Amino acid sequence: MSDKWAKDISEMQYKFKTKLWMFNNQNNQEALDKYLEFRLKFLNEELRETEAAFTNRDAEEIVDGLIDLCVVAIGTLDAFGVDANKAWNEVLKANLSKEVGIKPERPNPLGLPDLVKPEGWQAPNHEDNHGKFPNDI
Repeated sequence: MSDKWAKDISEMQYKFKTKLWMFNNQNNQEALDKYLEFRLKFLNEELRETEAAFTNRDAEEIVDGLIDLCVVAIGTLDAFGVDANKAWNEVLKANLSKEVGIKPERPNPLGLPDLVKPEGWQAPNHEDNHGKFPNDI
């Protein structure tokens, strides 16, 4: 395999004909909405399975579940025509511009520093990278 996750997922989308389905339904907003809803439920299912693996102290399933979350999330971005690498870079740039601090609305029982948005912080901008996601969600 490779270290090019977004490309790997895109190839998987071709292999399993997700790209073809998306192409055939590109103008069917109802079908696209149902597909997005399906994918969001899929992410929730994977998260619940990963939480169960944690509860069961099952390291194998924790690793598998976390990777499955990445696969489904990146696959959803890819299916909708979002450039996952570009989106990643936007989020990373915004996160790296945060500062270490304490986030009162998210208590940290471990005492580890959290990342906080400094004065003038700029959120990631995905304006030209929404793919086929509807703008009125």
